[in-house]
Amino acid sequence: MTLSLKKMLAIAVLLGSCAPALAQTYPDRPIKFVVPAAAGGPTHITAQLLADKMQTALGQPVVVEPRPGAGNNLGAEFVAKSAPDGYTILLATIGTHAINQTLFKHLPFDPIKDFEPVSLVVKYPLLLVVNSEVPAKDVKELIAYAKANPGKLNRASGGNGTSMHLSGELFVKQAGIDAPHIPYKGSAPALNDLLGGHVQLMFDSILTALPLVEAGKVRALAITGKVRSPLLPNVPTVAESGLPDYEANGWTGVVVPAKTPPDVVAKLNAAIKTALKSPDVQSAMAKQAAEPVGSSPEEFAAFIRSETDKWARIVKDAKIQVE
Repeated sequence: MTLSLKKMLAIAVLLGSCAPALAQTYPDRPIKFVVPAAAGGPTHITAQLLADKMQTALGQPVVVEPRPGAGNNLGAEFVAKSAPDGYTILLATIGTHAINQTLFKHLPFDPIKDFEPVSLVVKYPLLLVVNSEVPAKDVKELIAYAKANPGKLNRASGGNGTSMHLSGELFVKQAGIDAPHIPYKGSAPALNDLLGGHVQLMFDSILTALPLVEAGKVRALAITGKVRSPLLPNVPTVAESGLPDYEANGWTGVVVPAKTPPDVVAKLNAAIKTALKSPDVQSAMAKQAAEPVGSSPEEFAAFIRSETDKWARIVKDAKIQVE
């Protein structure tokens, strides 16, 4: 019995010594950077920009691997179940780590327990646009028009549970108006119906809506973030426009499987912060209407908890559920 206990203690000591050894040699092979969205989209572009700079800082290739599907859940599940050694990392989204926990009835991973936060990467504010026939020229006029004309404003989005959808839910709740939600299979068909006057307003990505705004086909009323976008400096934020507590951003950040050694997390965090400070990355992200952030793991963990609580209330109030 005593010998068995000694053996068990020896094994425990040996296993405990593996983490510092891993951290000292990390990384000594390529890192897989999983993106839970399709190649070519803004999430994939962000990951590629980050990966190109991170591999310089880390001295090993950082290979971006798109794993789209199931509302971003397939890629997140894959990383949650990967070895906690820092060689498989995830570009987490507002979906995987804030919305989906409440939105989906059965989620195959726990966004809090199954991951270690590394750093918040970027925020993506959205743009509130209206059909050119809507008489409102700003948010205050839109709210007044909606209250004076109940049932005349329909609100489009690129799909149930998307940041476009929930940004609108937050808006109508704070504004105290009725603007029924009409979900579409993507932003493009929603914008087409906005142009045709079948729906009257929409929260969409700045990049997607910008060409239509510049062409005068839709009217931009407000930015959903806390600061104005350099791409549309004359368009105020929703908070500036009469709803001071309003803020809604899409966002991405890097997480790793739970129990990844703290020193490995620290090395990844340093590489991400270095990448985000690069003038090349900042310029490229500005063109994507993205705001580079960077944070400590602790700050990102607190941010995830805050965003989870915020969007859980909106999802529950709106009674949104995805199987």
